[in-house]
Amino acid sequence: MPSATRETPRPAAAAENRKPLTKKELAADHPTWCPGCGDFSVLAVFFKLIEKARLHHEKIVSISGIGCSSRFPYFVQAHGVHFLHGRALPFATGVSLARPDLHVFAFSGDGDAFSIGGNHFSHTARRNIKMTLVVMDNWVYGLTKKQTSPTSPLGFKSKTDTWGAFDHPINPLKQAIAAGATFVARTTHTNPGHALQMMEAALHHDGFSYIECLSECVEFYQGAFDASNPRKGGVFNLVPSDHDATNEIAAYKLADAPFPGHFGIFYKVNRPTKNAKEAEISRAMRAKHKGLADWEILQKSFDRMK
Repeated sequence: MPSATRETPRPAAAAENRKPLTKKELAADHPTWCPGCGDFSVLAVFFKLIEKARLHHEKIVSISGIGCSSRFPYFVQAHGVHFLHGRALPFATGVSLARPDLHVFAFSGDGDAFSIGGNHFSHTARRNIKMTLVVMDNWVYGLTKKQTSPTSPLGFKSKTDTWGAFDHPINPLKQAIAAGATFVARTTHTNPGHALQMMEAALHHDGFSYIECLSECVEFYQGAFDASNPRKGGVFNLVPSDHDATNEIAAYKLADAPFPGHFGIFYKVNRPTKNAKEAEISRAMRAKHKGLADWEILQKSFDRMK
């Protein structure tokens, strides 16, 4: 039977005693983002997360689509794939199901995740695949030099909307909650300490974890998130301490607050993952063929098709 059916193995004691990786050991190619890009901060936080969680090269997978943010796997010394535009999540789904022992991270931008990849976002969320998706949202298509993206605010003037955007932008948080994601959080590149907290919580969540991370494009939308940055005269509002993150309606309402809104965990519930469901189906099927080798089980399937 396929390896997707294996249960997640417990780390061996020897592995737990290994020295945590350092940033120098994790860094691969030199990042090629524009100077001042918010994505540098997200990469630094990811390195810190891996070091703090004591993960090692062979247990990490970073997967992306296309866009500035999607260069991410090039800069991480671990398993990684720079995949097709908008298709990072189905590829990551396959990795997660086939190798439940790995920590799967996907990185996307607002265009990659919510435009060409919007359908995959919804279905990955509802299936509750065990993985973490970080969307570095800059409200603009940066790699292709300033076009309106799905999250660009009304009135934003770009090369595709020189008169100002008039299509209503999507709300990624509301979409994630409505689609069925079991962990939904929001942070910003200007507060790396908070970003690390959100990524740590997402890493340890058993299910599909979605993080919206505001990441400023200094070339094509400078100052987009100043209202959320106290150093620029803005306010960084944490999710209220009395917010019930298990209440879907409350989370949805909180996500509807006008910008800059709130930062923190909006929604977090426990629901069986697709990984666990498929593993259970596999165990039940194997019980019917006890004592047979994998190839013999496959041969019986072929014989039934004759």
